[in-house]
Amino acid sequence: MVFAKLLPRDANFFKLFDEHGRHIGDGARAFLEMVRNFGEPALRDRCIAEISAAEHAADRVTASVHRALHTSFITPLDRDQILHLIDAMDDVLDMLQDTSEVMSLYDLRRVSDDVVQLSEISVQCCERVQHMVGQLPRLRDARVVEDVLKACEEVDELESKADHAMRSAMSRLFREEPDTRELIKLKAVYEHLESISDRCQDVSDIVEGIVLENS
Repeated sequence: MVFAKLLPRDANFFKLFDEHGRHIGDGARAFLEMVRNFGEPALRDRCIAEISAAEHAADRVTASVHRALHTSFITPLDRDQILHLIDAMDDVLDMLQDTSEVMSLYDLRRVSDDVVQLSEISVQCCERVQHMVGQLPRLRDARVVEDVLKACEEVDELESKADHAMRSAMSRLFREEPDTRELIKLKAVYEHLESISDRCQDVSDIVEGIVLENS
């Protein structure tokens, strides 16, 4: 399998994708640590700060990609693909940060098992996103292509799992939560958490398109 169009004529784009992917992974792991230690304010606040730092760092990478598109005559991928990919990746970290802020500002009394489960699914999605974008420079290798497409399939499966988990969580919430204010808070948190996997699915779809169009 030949990927002539994917030869890294300007490797900086691939490096920037990889750097942004690492920020996604760092932010996702800090997010899961926050959820698992939500009852410890000092640790929770440290994790929120780490998520925010990852989001700000990723914003700088996104800005670098946008600037590079204006100054690069030859790019390793179609310009629209580069733009859509980096913006979709940025949306993942934005949603992680938004969700952490919602959980903190809403002053949740407790973190339910459903919140933990949805968070774990979200982090698995983010880790697969980090993995697939890190492989983009090596798409001339058929084994790498197979690996990336497999990661895309896994994100799709995880997104479906998140949908099912959120529906189940909502059902339990409306049946079992007696406190209306807590119900409203948790409903918003569940919806934010499910949106993280949706944003990862957006990245996966773009990466899959890049692979299939250039194979």
